[in-house]
Amino acid sequence: MTTETINPADVKMPTLKAAAVPLAGGERELRLDLFRGMALWLIFIDHLPPNILTWFTIRNYGFSDATEIFIFISGYTAAFVYGRTMEARGFVVASARIFKRVWQIYVAHVFLFTIYLAEISYIATRFENPLYAEEMGILDFLKQPDVTIVQALLLKFRPVNMDVLPLYIVLMIFLPLIIWLLRRKADLALGLAVLIYALTWEFDWALPAYPNGTWFFNPFAWQLLFVFGAWCALGGARRMARMIASPVTLWLCIAYLVFAFCVTLTWHVPRLNVFMPRWLESWMYPINKTDLDVLRFVHFLALAAITIRIVPKDWPGLRSPWLRPVIRCGQHSLEIFCLGVFLAFAGHFVLAEVSGGAWMHFLVSLAGIVIMSAAAWLFSWYKTEIGKGDKRAKSGDADADLAGGGS
Repeated sequence: MTTETINPADVKMPTLKAAAVPLAGGERELRLDLFRGMALWLIFIDHLPPNILTWFTIRNYGFSDATEIFIFISGYTAAFVYGRTMEARGFVVASARIFKRVWQIYVAHVFLFTIYLAEISYIATRFENPLYAEEMGILDFLKQPDVTIVQALLLKFRPVNMDVLPLYIVLMIFLPLIIWLLRRKADLALGLAVLIYALTWEFDWALPAYPNGTWFFNPFAWQLLFVFGAWCALGGARRMARMIASPVTLWLCIAYLVFAFCVTLTWHVPRLNVFMPRWLESWMYPINKTDLDVLRFVHFLALAAITIRIVPKDWPGLRSPWLRPVIRCGQHSLEIFCLGVFLAFAGHFVLAEVSGGAWMHFLVSLAGIVIMSAAAWLFSWYKTEIGKGDKRAKSGDADADLAGGGS
């Protein structure tokens, strides 16, 4: 994560409100924070063993999940903020700020890796249960810690649930070139992203992982969603506004979502599989998450197109106190993502050692969301109160990506 995407398009039927030019910027786009926060909650719930709240995540009702939301919004906000910087200060200054942010995310990844390994290793040793180490993918670390740490620093070794940050680091490295090209030849930049995506599927391009295999999220494929988000931020959404407002688009999106729901229903109710034509199964499966299957990408686009109709930019609910916790999580998403990974394993441990009942599943999920929301409130308070008078605390650049979204 539940989907927020094409930001400037303010669609209201039967008329279409023109979208603002992103680089003109000013007021914070709360929809981005809202849906990024929801994506963080959904990712946390999906990382737990299946439970009651799992049935509220979008992956059970279609082909895409919260990851697509997360990467799209990351590309959108990064291009939105650093695009303004590049316009005002030039390519060199914008690139320097982007690489500084890449370094900060890399440090956060290394810190999370260290704490996560310590958490899993302690639990596995304390309770004499090596299955924890095996299930979380750290057996290689326990066998060869020296080699594994080096591979982790190279982003090749990652325990379970730690694949998103390395993907984002790689995508951010190329952000200066992406923004530079988008500001000059936007359609060419998006076309190149599509070409790289197609070549990835044709020639199986991938980055190697340690000790074997490839990255779970293939950057050569997922860059398409990231670049598409940046393209939307730098004028693409405004250009698509009329198409998004079309009733034809609406009904096509609804039809595709219904189709995806019917297909996923056969995964949960095997008896319904008899209604699936064999030719359709052979064409669709496997629906590859590693290489961002086209079916997943289109499903995300359909959700996005419908969502911006339901939640316009001036929707009063964005100011509701009931949504404030999830919006705050979206505004501090780097910290909340790291906390969510830690809490997911803690919840896994509680469910395995204490109780695996339905109510315990629900309480663990709810407790994790409450802790994430409380942490986001603390971060917001610290930024507001402790950061008063600090001009850098009010800078949009600090919040351009996983840390929060442009101010």
